[in-house]
Formats: sequence, C-alpha cells, structure tokens
Amino acid sequence: MPASRRPASRATFTFSGQIRPDSFAEFAAHRAARLSVALDTVALDATAARLRVAGAPDLLDAFEMAMSLGPADCLVREVERNDNDND
Repeated sequence: MPASRRPASRATFTFSGQIRPDSFAEFAAHRAARLSVALDTVALDATAARLRVAGAPDLLDAFEMAMSLGPADCLVREVERNDNDND
C-alpha cells in the first residue's frame, strides 16, 4: 500500500544536541510541509527540541532522518522516538 494511503501514525521525537531554536523550528516546519505530516512543537530550547508528528509511518521515518541531519547550524547528537505518543 502506498505511504499516502497507510493509516496515520503519531510519534514524539526529542532531538538533543546543540540546537538553534529559530533555525530548528523553521527547518522542522519546512520538512513537515514537504512530507505532508502534521507538526506540533512541544518544547524547544538550545539543548533539545521535542516535536510531535502525525502522518504516514514511512513519512515519519523520513522526517526523523531529515531532522537528525538538521539544519546546518545545529548539531543533533541524539534522537529519542516514542511512537503513538499521546502526551
């Protein structure tokens, strides 16, 4: 079944490292729009970004990969993923 027809999933990602909040938020919004996933920023500061994302499972994987590489001025050192997170 194509990714666009799979049931929506949810995940909450915590990206930790050296984060520039404005840059990271803009990058996340752009990637979410390109992948057609819903994005909610839970928390964002200079050391971590916690993002809740909903969409097709394959697209959540793609979002995780893109954000792991992050914008050029941020360094993501660790990613924590909680699937189908409701908090």
